[in-house]
Amino acid sequence: MAAPTIDNEARAQQLARAIASDIQLYNKQKIEDALKSDNFFDALQEEINEGRDLFRGRVTPEIFRKNYYDRAIIDRVVKTMASLKTPIW
Repeated sequence: MAAPTIDNEARAQQLARAIASDIQLYNKQKIEDALKSDNFFDALQEEINEGRDLFRGRVTPEIFRKNYYDRAIIDRVVKTMASLKTPIW
């Protein structure tokens, strides 16, 4: 049975954060290398798009348009690497 479509903003944000956290957990070295090389979005395009597709499939179109997923990628994946020595910051 498919999971019900999420139309609640708080639940959608929670899902977005969970997906982004999984990307961070399973791709830590790849993320570090990409940030050091300043090609984060290119290097992680497959993972980010896969997560976005999952999120899109679980939430209403109205919720999807609020960019919770993209914000979660920045908050849970990029910002967690703030102490990394990289020329991009």
